Amino acid sequence: MLFYIGEQIRRSRKSRKVSQAELAKSLGMSRTTIGQIENGTISEIGVRKLIRVLEFLELELRVRPAGRPPTLEELLEEEIS
Repeated sequence: MLFYIGEQIRRSRKSRKVSQAELAKSLGMSRTTIGQIENGTISEIGVRKLIRVLEFLELELRVRPAGRPPTLEELLEEEIS
């Protein structure tokens, strides 16, 4: 799960041409933390910190039942990305 979220964060950051260092500085975090989030290797991350990263990149976190197949809307969004 964290790997997928990190991958989406990386894609969005790169598409906006923002470096990890720039993102980290804007959010008051370390570049190492941003890298660990993107790689899905961060040992612990608070929800507020994750939300700040997502909001900066104009992303949102969605919750849905585990194991449920993606909706048509979700599949279409993946095609656009």
